[in-house]
Amino acid sequence: MDIQLLIPLILPLLLGAVLDCLLGDPQWLPHPVVGFGRSIAFLEHRLNRGVRRRLKGGVMSLLLIAATYALTRLLVEACYVANMWIGVAVSALLVFFCLAGKTLAVEVRMVFSAVGRSTEEGRAQVARIVGRDTGSLSAREVRAAALETLAENLSDGVIAPLFWFLLLGVPGMMAYKMVNTLDSMIGYRNERYGEFGCVAARIDDVANYIPARLTALLMAIVSGVPRRVLGFVRRYGRQHASPNSGFPESALAGILDCRFGGTHSYFGQPVYKPFIGTNDRELDDDDAVRAIGVNRRSELLMLLIVAVLQLLRAYLV
Repeated sequence: MDIQLLIPLILPLLLGAVLDCLLGDPQWLPHPVVGFGRSIAFLEHRLNRGVRRRLKGGVMSLLLIAATYALTRLLVEACYVANMWIGVAVSALLVFFCLAGKTLAVEVRMVFSAVGRSTEEGRAQVARIVGRDTGSLSAREVRAAALETLAENLSDGVIAPLFWFLLLGVPGMMAYKMVNTLDSMIGYRNERYGEFGCVAARIDDVANYIPARLTALLMAIVSGVPRRVLGFVRRYGRQHASPNSGFPESALAGILDCRFGGTHSYFGQPVYKPFIGTNDRELDDDDAVRAIGVNRRSELLMLLIVAVLQLLRAYLV
């Protein structure tokens, strides 16, 4: 086994995951996703008008994704050519930027703490991490929204980036973050983005197809009740407006034996989501602790899987 090949395959992944575990998403540190967002907003304001909006939005999305992959690859390769340890450091930093494991856990804890003080405070806190309108949510709906987002973003913010790292390395991981940012900004089915963001939303669906199902499987494995969880996933995984979000959400609903979904307001318009689960019970702090634990164990298992497969890749080469 060539150690010179093994270091760039394994070390950036492990260092990036440790940085995410220790630091989360510190406000003082410039983040590439902020740059992604500004680029998308700049182009959207200029292109999302007139005719052929779907074509313009699709071309914009594809070019941004391809540019992100190409520029990241050039940067990483240039760093490794200069010095292997510079390459490792830069790659680890990019991996760190692509993972959101700790940030998700912190945000959900803050929501549960806030709603424990007052429903209004909980609404304000959960608005930081969900796209729905939160002004009329009950205390239970605030907690449910936070847990739904925790499950969905385990896939989007942790498992999917690691999946694309395994397939395409750090450049693939960064390209996936651009896909995810495009979807979060323009992938809405409303008057403004329905045409322009259509292609971006479909690309995100494709990019998350395997990771979402893999996330549900990982959650089932670490849950302690895999048969019940997999039963929930088989029954409810496809009962969601998104082709992917229902899988991790139904896995968490199975673990907690609770109910997610229902009608919610987005940009002032009611959107119906089929119910996932039947036990419409109250949710409490213990549910948050348990859900966060499942997320952490799922992330650790995925890291182990990716590391082992990278080792096999190095051995075979």
